[in-house]
Amino acid sequence: MPTNHRRPVSLSLMSTDLPILSTIETAATLYQKDRCQFHLLLNQPEAMKSVADEEPTSALETARQLLWLELSPARVIMTLQGNGKFCYRHFWEPGIYGVSRYWLNDDSGDISNAFRLRNYTRSLKLEGDVLPEYLRLEYELWSGKVQLGNYILHLDIHH
Repeated sequence: MPTNHRRPVSLSLMSTDLPILSTIETAATLYQKDRCQFHLLLNQPEAMKSVADEEPTSALETARQLLWLELSPARVIMTLQGNGKFCYRHFWEPGIYGVSRYWLNDDSGDISNAFRLRNYTRSLKLEGDVLPEYLRLEYELWSGKVQLGNYILHLDIHH
């Protein structure tokens, strides 16, 4: 049976070459799957704020969303699902091109509106003594041969 811990977390995504910065601070549940594998589940807050204007950014971001991260020193998978329309799943592993898949939910359950991008993971750093406390993930996002930016995903799990 997996061990779980309720923890406050801070999750940030920023671009190093585009004006993109998003931060979520909330409580999350950390599940220990085995010695080096963890799942982190958090509810995205009701209304995320834009850094530029401090107003809710869109109706898509006001619905309840579940953000699920699968963490290990070798790979990270992040999935956003919930009662909102916009969903995604990212797969990152150092030194390889992973897949970032995006789709819109509709009432029929059809996800034919899905599209995929590639991401190249430059570095993945997961730290913590017994439980993870810090994640830093640096990656490039690609569509075909066009680079769509450089990104840093930063996660602090407070104990």
